[in-house]
Amino acid sequence: MNRVLFNYLFNGYLKMVLKVVLIAYSGGIILNLFEEIEFFKNLDSSITTPLSLTILYVPTIIIKLLPFIIFVASMWFLLNLRNSSDLLTMKVFGFSNFKIFFILAATSFILGWIILFAINPITSTMVKYYEQTKSKFSRDVDHLVSINKNGLWIKESSDNGYRIITSDSTRTDTIENVIIFNLSKKNSVISKIHSKSANISKNEWVLKDVIIHIYKDGISSQKYLKEYKITSKYNYEQITSLFENFDTMSFLEIVLNYDELLKRGYNKSFLDQNLNSMTSMPFFLFIMTALASILTMNTLKKSNSFAFFVAGIIACVAIYYFKDLSLALGQTNRISLSLAVWIPVLTIGLFSSIGVLQINEK
Repeated sequence: MNRVLFNYLFNGYLKMVLKVVLIAYSGGIILNLFEEIEFFKNLDSSITTPLSLTILYVPTIIIKLLPFIIFVASMWFLLNLRNSSDLLTMKVFGFSNFKIFFILAATSFILGWIILFAINPITSTMVKYYEQTKSKFSRDVDHLVSINKNGLWIKESSDNGYRIITSDSTRTDTIENVIIFNLSKKNSVISKIHSKSANISKNEWVLKDVIIHIYKDGISSQKYLKEYKITSKYNYEQITSLFENFDTMSFLEIVLNYDELLKRGYNKSFLDQNLNSMTSMPFFLFIMTALASILTMNTLKKSNSFAFFVAGIIACVAIYYFKDLSLALGQTNRISLSLAVWIPVLTIGLFSSIGVLQINEK
């Protein structure tokens, strides 16, 4: 009988999670599709392009919202158990509140790790394709920034044409071995600037130990300057912010290529933040299931589900802003970003542990 009840809880809960995921996915499709249509409305593309891009992008949003999806699914499932008297029946056969909670919470925890190792690599690949496809339609192609194993590469327009900048990776706001090619609108080289280092903390870059090669009418001249300034559309903060979208990197990619990503210039703090955010997700799912259990399993009486869902929505909003506040403290260097990720998990976990002990006594 215990195995039958376990299978009933396990299968019923997974079906409820899938149902809520499909509802959230449908809502995400509708909302994101309008945004994509707005982007493509003046471009030469069919309706299938924004639709296909929406289908590719929404799963990433679902993963970000998964703790709240798990919370709603857990509450919905437990309310159905309670209002159908199945919860009372399980207690008759020896299933305590804690045992029911633990089965659901453990399922959520395991589901979180499965998503990290099996689903997240797929969604990150889908986001890569999404961004690559949208970049092909982007009208702002005169300004491009890339960080790869060869360092930093920038293309930006200038008054006489455009410039191409290359240097070592951007670990700090001072980059080294800077080479700048100034080209005309006809793609001929006007000058080449080589600098040992450049401070890019502001849009006015300060280059040190500069050699300038000037090409004019087939004649090349050269001059040396101790310091030279150029005005760029980018500074250090703007460049690094372009690569803080870690949706294109999976959990496994960050774990396996952590050192390589640092060498390529990715910000260590934000790499750690993303790694800790992903690692904390299974624990967060466990805790959100605990919160749903605390709200719904404190009595066996049938009740109006609407009131519980209102309370659930208020709880989700409060948790969302609590997480946002914690990350804001980390991003302003009040606390470390890694600690900022775990503070909501630890705080809500402590509160939930007290609540779970209380419902187990009922």
